Amino acid sequence: MVKKINSAEFKSETGKGCAVVDFSAVWCGPCKMLAPVLEEVSEEMSDVNFYNVDVDENQDLAAEYGIMNIPAILVLKDGVKQDILVGFKPKETLESEIKALL
Repeated sequence: MVKKINSAEFKSETGKGCAVVDFSAVWCGPCKMLAPVLEEVSEEMSDVNFYNVDVDENQDLAAEYGIMNIPAILVLKDGVKQDILVGFKPKETLESEIKALL
């Protein structure tokens, strides 16, 4: 399951363990295409926490992590940025890239 969070919740939600954060916006076509793919990946990777952040509502957070293009997937391990994956990716590609970072 992908949980929607905001700037206030971000640090407490992503500070421990493995976290994958999808930065998106309601007007973004590729973001809408990625959402069901990310949902599937989240169900298969139950040991990883998956989140969604709306960049329009949380511009400070997007700026803090240097999110310039969306969709962007921030991969964190114990609150430390591992990498940012940008753009739509098929399920298999997304899953293997996330696993490689964690």
